[in-house]
Amino acid sequence: MNVERREKLYEGKAKIVYETNRPDLIIQYFKDDATAFNALKKGTILGKGVINNRMSAALFEVLERAGVPTHYLGTLSDREMLCRRLEIIKIEAVARNIVAGSLAKRTGLEEGTIIKQPIVELYYKSDPLGDPMLNDDHVRMLRLATPAELIRIRRMTLRINAILRPHLARRGLLLVDFKLEFGRRGRKLYLGDEISPDTCRLWDSRSKERLDKDRFRRDMGGVEEAYQEVYRRLVPAGA
Repeated sequence: MNVERREKLYEGKAKIVYETNRPDLIIQYFKDDATAFNALKKGTILGKGVINNRMSAALFEVLERAGVPTHYLGTLSDREMLCRRLEIIKIEAVARNIVAGSLAKRTGLEEGTIIKQPIVELYYKSDPLGDPMLNDDHVRMLRLATPAELIRIRRMTLRINAILRPHLARRGLLLVDFKLEFGRRGRKLYLGDEISPDTCRLWDSRSKERLDKDRFRRDMGGVEEAYQEVYRRLVPAGA
């Protein structure tokens, strides 16, 4: 497939999206920039873009083989991913398996508490508003998605969770929680964005050591090493 990178469409906190010579395709470029707390904290995690690109590709391939439609079409370079162009739905779906982060603050439950039945939370994808939590009525009021789409988003999120949890567990990783974004292409929904230590909380199964962006958020140190360890476990050598 002869695809050429053209004008920049959008630059976010972690990625740049480019249009191509094909109107139905885009290129995602993964940066080393890191932000937290709605970009109030900024920094750089060396090599993060390469790790997030390669890890996302590996996990998208796992999901595609399991029948989950994603925007991923191929890896173009260490930092570039070829994707289907989607109409992004401005909802972030968060699947939670273990209490951590804001869920602990909002419920008073101790971090590390197992959630017997995984839950899905919805957030409004809006940097100016700080990505506030939504319920179904808010989604309807803001016209972010139809009721049928919202049902599919929840079902797809739980299905992705059911696929990724055992896949990661076999590699010594606990999938604590993770954020997903979806987009439309016609009437079909696809998983978009990325799946990486930026968008997932990942703990070592035995030690419960944090191997994700929380190390950056909480000034714990060893951020690059944590990302590299996740990469080593999830991406086969030579991939």
